[in-house]
Amino acid sequence: MAVKLRLTRMGKTHAPFYRIVAIDGRKARGAEYLENVGTYDPTKNPAEININAEAAKKWLKNGAQPTDTVRALLKKQGIIE
Repeated sequence: MAVKLRLTRMGKTHAPFYRIVAIDGRKARGAEYLENVGTYDPTKNPAEININAEAAKKWLKNGAQPTDTVRALLKKQGIIE
């Protein structure tokens, strides 16, 4: 099973809110996920990012591949270099 760290969209039309989740890479964006790692709210100024660093590091250590956007968020929070 190829696990990915990626965003799943929540919220209303024109008011996106994202969860950062660990999910099987073959599943759809809104499918059931393995673990909720954090949240990302781009509508606030500045964007609000909340990530559970321990959970993110655990998944990365176990081979989960973050998407480009999630990788950028993890770098911004200082979880990865």
